[in-house]
Amino acid sequence: MKKQLLIILVAAMAMSCKDNKSTENNNADVLSGTIQVDGSSTVFPVTEAVAEEYRNEQPEVKVTIGVSGTGGGFKKFSRGETNISNASRPIKDKEIEACKENNINYVELEVAYDGLAVLVNPENTWVDSFTVEELKKIWEPAAQGTIMKWNQIRPEWPNEEIHLFGPGVASGTYDYFTEAVVGKSGSSRGDFTASEDDHVLVQGIAGDKYSLGFFGLAYYTENADKLTLIGVHNGTEVVKPSLETVSNGTYKPLSRPLFIYVNSTSVKSPEVVDFVNFYLNNAAELSEDVGYIPLPTAIYNKQKENFKAFVESNK
Repeated sequence: MKKQLLIILVAAMAMSCKDNKSTENNNADVLSGTIQVDGSSTVFPVTEAVAEEYRNEQPEVKVTIGVSGTGGGFKKFSRGETNISNASRPIKDKEIEACKENNINYVELEVAYDGLAVLVNPENTWVDSFTVEELKKIWEPAAQGTIMKWNQIRPEWPNEEIHLFGPGVASGTYDYFTEAVVGKSGSSRGDFTASEDDHVLVQGIAGDKYSLGFFGLAYYTENADKLTLIGVHNGTEVVKPSLETVSNGTYKPLSRPLFIYVNSTSVKSPEVVDFVNFYLNNAAELSEDVGYIPLPTAIYNKQKENFKAFVESNK
């Protein structure tokens, strides 16, 4: 009886030590704080998906994500108001200068690929594809007040007004589209319905038979039942954006990388470092879950190396 009692007592003590050790390890890994993110509406779904998964691991860390557009996000980032900036294009020279003026150092990290979707209303039965030249003819600054009807693009198309929808001028998607199609970033006609909210663009195109618009592929994927995706001639063939065509480069010139930017002050906070590492480790799977295209593994590994070096250099 005494022997059995001794065995039970020893076992209980061992379990107690194990539990205490486990608690200590867990407590050492528990993080808290707030991470401020803002910027691109295109990158938002990826960052949001990452943040949701991260909350399961670190529920005491609050990740807040704003949608000011890439340009609006960089304004806040350059003033030190955010830890991370979502961007659907690389940072511009004037934004780099704004960061320098405020002593904001940063690292640029690629997180996924995206294709820009060109879209019409499902009742549009005449458009089967566009060439880049046709898109330029519609969207270039000289088109304002001049190219107003569908039959000015192709004579067989209807003698009806084109109603245009696109991201606002603070959007990285707008910058990328104008650079790829018109030939100059930020250069386009001004008489179109613009919004930083892609859901507003979806509603506009879905409610107008004579509409034409563009935005990131993921928002088309979410609303495929309301819109018609149009292929673009890449110089050899007509291609529609998809995981395959964006990955292999055949959907050109409307494919692009997506980024997050992290500032040097923020990496002194362990929760920011932990979140960004989690982001890079899970971006491939989670970006695909929300309709984007993962980067090759080698590129993700390079981003991890770059971030690790950035953290080390800013300790």
